[in-house]
Amino acid sequence: MADKLKITLVKSTIGAVPKNRKTVEALGLRKVNKTVEMPDNAAIRGMIQRVRHLVKVEEI
Repeated sequence: MADKLKITLVKSTIGAVPKNRKTVEALGLRKVNKTVEMPDNAAIRGMIQRVRHLVKVEEI
């Protein structure tokens, strides 16, 4: 596993399920094409799995 993950919001949350919106917000993503670096752990991986159709993930 990588040390950190680079997570980018690539699709808007406008039509998304409210639970998915909250998950994206909890990841620290507010606007489309914004990127955050998060630690690579099971909790973050689970959040990414929940909204995998909205984000792009790269291992650093």
